[in-house]
Formats: sequence, structure tokens, C-alpha cells
Amino acid sequence: MPELLDLRELLELDRRHVWHPYGPMPGRQEPLLVESASGVRLRVAGTGDLIDGMSSWWSAIHGYNHPVLNAAAHGQVERMSHVMFGGLTHEPAVRLAAKLVEITPEPLQHVFLADSGSVSVEVAVKMCLQYWRSVGRPAKQRLLTWRGGYHGDTWQPMSVCDPEGGMHELWSGALPRQVFADAPPAEFDEAYADRLRELIGLHAHEVAAVIVEPVVQGAGGMRFHSPAYLRVLREACDAHDVLLVFDEIATGFGRTGELFAADHAGVSPDVMCVGKALTGGYLTMAATLCTERVAAGIAQGEVPVLAHGPTFMGNPLASAVALASIELLLGQDWRQEVKRLETGLRDGLADVAGLPGVRDVRVLGAIGVVQLDRPVDMAAATRAAVREGVWLRPFRDLVYTMPPYVTGDADLAQICRAVRAVAQEG
Repeated sequence: MPELLDLRELLELDRRHVWHPYGPMPGRQEPLLVESASGVRLRVAGTGDLIDGMSSWWSAIHGYNHPVLNAAAHGQVERMSHVMFGGLTHEPAVRLAAKLVEITPEPLQHVFLADSGSVSVEVAVKMCLQYWRSVGRPAKQRLLTWRGGYHGDTWQPMSVCDPEGGMHELWSGALPRQVFADAPPAEFDEAYADRLRELIGLHAHEVAAVIVEPVVQGAGGMRFHSPAYLRVLREACDAHDVLLVFDEIATGFGRTGELFAADHAGVSPDVMCVGKALTGGYLTMAATLCTERVAAGIAQGEVPVLAHGPTFMGNPLASAVALASIELLLGQDWRQEVKRLETGLRDGLADVAGLPGVRDVRVLGAIGVVQLDRPVDMAAATRAAVREGVWLRPFRDLVYTMPPYVTGDADLAQICRAVRAVAQEG
């Protein structure tokens, strides 16, 4: 048995050695120490239970310590927790791939299992660039997107995040130079749609793919936009021979009220990325799906393989839990549950719009966002939320919540009170 450390010793070791995301080293803000989690609650040392309003960065849609997912993990780990995917295969990965093809928009047919959302975007970009090289058009090497997006923290994904004011602006001089349209308006604007069509046509000779987050832009600003823009992109990409990539890492598996955000528009991309909620928050896993056209195009090239293979690709443990999570979601009236959360968020945040310093309040599916007129003081925001018994993680000028789908009405009301308290603190 390892020796047990008290809270102060653990936090001191954390401060000295652990580099937390989006933070300096050593850290300036002391993190909360989570001892366990169950349902929608995190048990925090020295604080007590906090309702998780973040689904652990949008992934734990079924809450924590769920018996169905626990059983899937225990059952699989007794068979094998991992085996390499090169030259081998196994039932959990095969069944997961088949299920993803079944539930995602047609005509996505082929599944590359990755180990994180950022890697799935890297794979999507590599697929698109290699496709054009394989079919004899190697000049098509750039990507086109709109501002306000976020696609991950590795190299190619950073290049299609917002280059001005985004968290990766530091690297704008070193990253590949992509083509950017203005951020999409919330409501459909024909003039903006025309500019999208024009930009795609103008750069079609050099653009391999358009990549966007459909309907909801996540960590780039939590903006919502009309699904009609997805139809504009599909039509323009088809007209100008450009591939279309949807990054559904944050929006997939019901978060926006449809199983995938693309379903709001009835549009299918050539390549789709999924992650986050894929395993219900249990293990890291993502996937990149593509059409037969993309896969066949790569196969006819000088290099007929996609030279990418993460060590933990197709991990059996993650695959088994992902399959169980998808079946758990589809085996219930998830649409009604997300609608219930949407109604609760609308009602619970309705009066927040009248607070001083609040610029906007917006809700879609199980997503609630309050935008302030200034950046949030993170330490003060955390204290305000914890006083209300809730865990929230604001960023920039945004106080938002993406609760687990199993969040009850009383807990959801408490989350809304915490969002209000943070907005008032801001």
C-alpha cells in the first residue's frame, strides 16, 4: 500500500510538480482535490460535495460511477485492457466502429479510432491532404474555416482555431496559414452565406477542406449559429470540389438536442470527428469517420496507406466502455432528457440577462452560456460557484454549463443559481 498523504502534502506536491491545463508552472491558483465522484457530484476534500456543472469538460454525460459503464470496464479489463491494433483486431473495436457508422450521418463508412479529440482532427486533416495528393491535386494543402472556432491544442488543429484573440494566437507566425471567414452570425444572413460561397470558390484551387464545428462553436467562444450555414457549406464544397469536415467532438452524442449537430441541418460531411462524450467520460478516446470516396482516394495514391497509428489506437478497454456508453444513451429517451435540461436552463437563467455586466444569455440543448462584458476573475468565480455547491469552470468572458444528462431538476436549478452568482461576481 502506498503511504497516504494528507491534503496539504498532496496540494504542495501538486504545486511543485503537476502542470495543469492552461496554467503556469508552478500553479498560481490552488486546485480542488477530488476524492471520488458519483452521479453528478464530485466529493472534494475539505469542501464536501459539489454538483458538476461541466460534465468534466463535456464528456461525463451519464454522470460518474455509472453501474452500466463500470460493468463494461470491469468485464473488459478481465479479458484484456490493451493490445496493439497494428495487425490485430478485437471485438470491442469492431463493434464500436460498426455502431458509429450506424448512428452517424450517411455516407460515413470508415472509422479511424484515435486517442484524443485533437488527434482525431490531426487525422482528419491528414486524410484530406493525402486524398488530394493521391488523386493528383497536391496543391490543395490549405484549410478553410470561420473565426471563433476551436479544434484542439496540437499543431494542425491549432492552425484552424481563431488566429486573433484565441488561446493559440501566440503561434500564429509559426502555424500553417489557413483561410478564415468571419465568424458566423447567430441567425441566417444571406449576405454572409454569399461571402462563404465566394471565399470557397476563390480558394478552391488550394483548399483541401473546410472544417467547422457545426451549430455550436465550443472553447473558441461558445457561440451558436444557424444550421442553414451547414447546408451552404455542403453545397459550396460540392460545387467547388472541396472536402467538408465537421468537428463534432463537443457537440456529438446529443448535447445540442440532436444526436449530432449535423442532424439539425440534415447534412453529412466527408469527414467527421467525435470524442469527449464517446466513452461517457471514462477513458480518453476519439474517432475520425470518412466516406468511401475519401478512403478509396487515399488507397489509389502513391502511398496507399494512412500513415498514422497511435500506440493506444482502438484500445479495447476504451472501446468497450464507449460502446456501452452509446448503447446506454440510445437505450433511453435521451432527446427528452436533453429537452428537459434545455427548458430548465432557459427558465433558470432567464433573469440573468438583466444583471449588470451581462452581454448575452443563450441556451441550446444541454448548453447554457452567460457572456459578460469583461473577463472572468477565475479565483473569484470558483469561490462563488463553490459557495453555491457547484463546480463551474468559466473562461475568458464566459460563464457556462454543460451538465450531465442525468442531472435532476433540483440540481439543475442549483447550477443555474451558481451561474448567476458567478455572473454577479464578475
